[in-house]
Amino acid sequence: MAERRRRPAARPQRQAPDSGGGWVGRRFEVTVGPVAHGGHCVARHEGRVVFVRHTLPGERVVVEVTENRQKGFCRGDAVEVLEPAPDRVERPCPYSGPGRCGGCDWQHVSHAGQLGLKADVVREQLSRLAGLDVDVTVEALPGGPLRWRSRARFAVDRTGSPGLRRHRSHDVVPLDDCPITAEPAAQAVLARRWLDAGAVDVALDSAGVVTTTTLDRRGRPLETQVLRPGAEVPEEPAGRAQRTAGGRDWEVEGTGFWQVHPAAADALVGAVLGFAAVQPGETVLDLYAGAGLFGGALAPGVGAAGRVVCVESDAAACAAADANLADLPQAEVWQGDVDAAGLTELLGDLGRPDVVVLDPPRAGAGQDVSRVLAGAGARAVVYVACDPASLARDVAAFGQAGYRLADLRAFDCFPMTAHVECVALLVRA
Repeated sequence: MAERRRRPAARPQRQAPDSGGGWVGRRFEVTVGPVAHGGHCVARHEGRVVFVRHTLPGERVVVEVTENRQKGFCRGDAVEVLEPAPDRVERPCPYSGPGRCGGCDWQHVSHAGQLGLKADVVREQLSRLAGLDVDVTVEALPGGPLRWRSRARFAVDRTGSPGLRRHRSHDVVPLDDCPITAEPAAQAVLARRWLDAGAVDVALDSAGVVTTTTLDRRGRPLETQVLRPGAEVPEEPAGRAQRTAGGRDWEVEGTGFWQVHPAAADALVGAVLGFAAVQPGETVLDLYAGAGLFGGALAPGVGAAGRVVCVESDAAACAAADANLADLPQAEVWQGDVDAAGLTELLGDLGRPDVVVLDPPRAGAGQDVSRVLAGAGARAVVYVACDPASLARDVAAFGQAGYRLADLRAFDCFPMTAHVECVALLVRA
């Protein structure tokens, strides 16, 4: 598969304050409409669409415009609530609210209300982008909406103070605590200053070991340290972090990719196993395989006569997957990008897989990859998605190539935020 060339992410362009006739900074009353993808709700004022944060459908609020777009819409914050919705609650985080930390979207919403909003978003995206009418229920994970985040990236300002950025801004809001982050991980970063750093990655593993990696202002790693339970002084890392999911122990790089919520990996593995329903002797293709979580969970089901091929682009993740799957001879790890040309070549060598599992990044697999996979003719495609819009677009591409959405589960893997994780089952129509 061709080597991927990484490009730095483009920074959002700031709008001139007067680009829309002086809308930025204006305040006006609106009645808020439905929730939209991205942590805001839709309202209208003087013929313009206004995407409003810190509100709920049905509320009457005062909006302050924070950004004007020349495409006929603007963004704003609800700075005063005139008629609150029943699901509105006091924010548990003192840093949340208009103009403050942008890390959370729904601190002002009850947990049950958040589940309903996320279900509405998934349902709307599948309807608008895939033309499907799907009944969606978002399942809560154990532990509640706080202290669930086991992995995070905190920004660091020019004085060395750690925090998170304001919404759609590069400004850093210094924090003493982050109530959605596991306390050992939060305090390992927020209780000290980080001179000469641009950001700090932190992860808490299942053994209680906290790993921090400092990054420079270009995002390049500088130093990694670990703090073990009961220790007062961090040390150099030795080996990988430990995780547990699906009845197995897993190794990952200290701050490398793993599901952020401690209960998410088990929930997603259960959904994937249920949808895939693999049989002895079958062939499974596991794409964007990471440290081998799904491939390792599926391998026992295909037995000694079966085959599981895990494809991952990241070298460190592939090394971890090799270690994690070493006791499963039917599981193989291939390093390479998941693109249409590489998949066509891989499928030519592999033959028709019985099951395809894919867990792409937020942008989704894309039309080209989806069409190549649909052409492979697997009896089941299990799609794990962290973005409902990308999922809906790819479901539409599979639909055009002869597959239909047979089932869907959604999980609240990111409480207090607008993010939701979905697992979809696609079968040949």
